[in-house]
Amino acid sequence: MAKWKVVATAVTFGRINKEPLERLQKAGCEVLLNPYGRPLTEDEMIKLASDADAIIVGNDKVTRHIMENCKNLKLIAKHGVGTDGIDINAAKTLGITVTNAPATNNEEVADLTFGLMIALARGICKANTDTKNGKWIKPTGVSLYQKTIGIVGVGAIGRAVSKRATGFSMNILGYDTMENEEAKRLGLKFVPLDTLLQQSDFITLHLPLTNDTRNLLNKDRFQQIKKGAILINTARSQLLDMDALYKALTDGTLRGYGTDVYDFEPPEHLPFFDLENVILTPHIGGTTLESNLRMGNTAVDNVLAVLNGQIPPNVVEG
Repeated sequence: MAKWKVVATAVTFGRINKEPLERLQKAGCEVLLNPYGRPLTEDEMIKLASDADAIIVGNDKVTRHIMENCKNLKLIAKHGVGTDGIDINAAKTLGITVTNAPATNNEEVADLTFGLMIALARGICKANTDTKNGKWIKPTGVSLYQKTIGIVGVGAIGRAVSKRATGFSMNILGYDTMENEEAKRLGLKFVPLDTLLQQSDFITLHLPLTNDTRNLLNKDRFQQIKKGAILINTARSQLLDMDALYKALTDGTLRGYGTDVYDFEPPEHLPFFDLENVILTPHIGGTTLESNLRMGNTAVDNVLAVLNGQIPPNVVEG
């Protein structure tokens, strides 16, 4: 068998932890890592992967055009969970398998969710800057203890957030298309989205991006949000109407907004970036030593399965 070529466009693959990279090399694969330190454009990906057998992708967009110009491509392995950036239908039509790495960063994303929540509630980022600059200003924050948290999307990450919320004795509301018994055992109460928005002091988004969830929080929904709520988004930026978000951040509807996700990476500058009640992080929800190793090894498990003529363990169906 000819040597397989694997192009890893995921920015952190093979850099934070070497084990997944070494597994591919030990299996006889030629591996090319991302040389740019950011998601690739269409032309860049085609140039790097035109003769690749497999691509391990991060937050890159993988379009039909890319697939059609990578003639040897057999597998697109997501280094993470969400596959909305991959044209699944095109892959299916072209006979290319798509896989992901489920349950590899649930706990880490839940950790970051609470980190952003606490930072906004207590004004930690501004307090840090002020103190380092010789200013002794004590911000008056709001407590999480016994407040109401609304979890929009009660999948694995939403349930991990629920577990953390119990440690703050929070009243936990959840919204999803299907109710989950595990979440109920954690004390979460399923309610309609409108009710969740009206009653929650903290709102956190954990939904996949679909035609049904795009702009889920639009102008009308923002008008339903409890005044002074804090909103966290570690899911997908397109769940929000950005104009409505800016208005909510400047008219007192939202006390603060924390996000780890953007339409493109690096993101274009948006007006809400300049607001003091906004915290931005560079899509680090799944970026820890531990989760990176899990994501990398799961992606490699999928690559090696296809290399050996087997069905990979984490196939994403179209």
